[in-house]
Amino acid sequence: MPTSDLDHPQPDPRLDATIVSPARRWNYWLGGKDHFQVDRESGDRIAAAYPAIRIAAQEGRAFHNRTIRFLAGEAGIRQFLDIGTGLPAPDNTHEVAQAIIPQARVVYVDNDPMVLAHARALMIGSPEGATNYIDADLNDPAAILRAPELTGTLDLREPVAILLYAVLHFIRDDERARKVVTDLLAAVPAGSYLVATNSTKDFVPPHVAGMYDQMLAKGLVDAWPRDSATFARFFDGTQLVEPGVVPISEWRPTAAEHASPAEVSMYGAVGVK
Repeated sequence: MPTSDLDHPQPDPRLDATIVSPARRWNYWLGGKDHFQVDRESGDRIAAAYPAIRIAAQEGRAFHNRTIRFLAGEAGIRQFLDIGTGLPAPDNTHEVAQAIIPQARVVYVDNDPMVLAHARALMIGSPEGATNYIDADLNDPAAILRAPELTGTLDLREPVAILLYAVLHFIRDDERARKVVTDLLAAVPAGSYLVATNSTKDFVPPHVAGMYDQMLAKGLVDAWPRDSATFARFFDGTQLVEPGVVPISEWRPTAAEHASPAEVSMYGAVGVK
């Protein structure tokens, strides 16, 4: 049973309490309540191999907030396409962006039925701006781009920030993942931005990397780690914003003390088309 009641009068048949959901597991690591026993068990297995995972989740949220503030502030972006949204949490994309630019328009995309059940919480923004939600899969960018929720909310003739936080590593095939990113970037004009993150083993000790490889082989984890060079290829066709491809805790940190690369084990970057 979930640890909180879902206000969803007609449950989605895809909402299976026996299958791990990355969105619910991430919610568990962040200290939320919207997860099932299977998500907690998966989260605990990963935490046993990689004890810093909760720090990584918190640093991922901090990276999200810093990059959105950069995009809405310094870069002046007013349109955001957030794919792999996850469950609503403090400082959702529209909240951070609209605090700087009230006119900001945000479209969220996720294929998790629990996220869909909570989607209305993502649709309450500033009166001047707009938010919308698409129930769709990153693996089908064409469906996302032609969805009326997107075409009715964003103007693809104007710059858009494409946000891929902690989602590309669920596509194991590198070429397939790059094709998805290429298709998304091809649909937006010059001046648009790409923000992405991906888990990595580059900074952990060999025994931790070995444990993770064993869990991958057994299907106990589902996030495919990439090294810096492989991750950087997602940004082909863009100009990287300083400091380039770095551990997410080192992308323009706002505090003098922040998590180490080994604690976050995730690369992040921002590029402009």
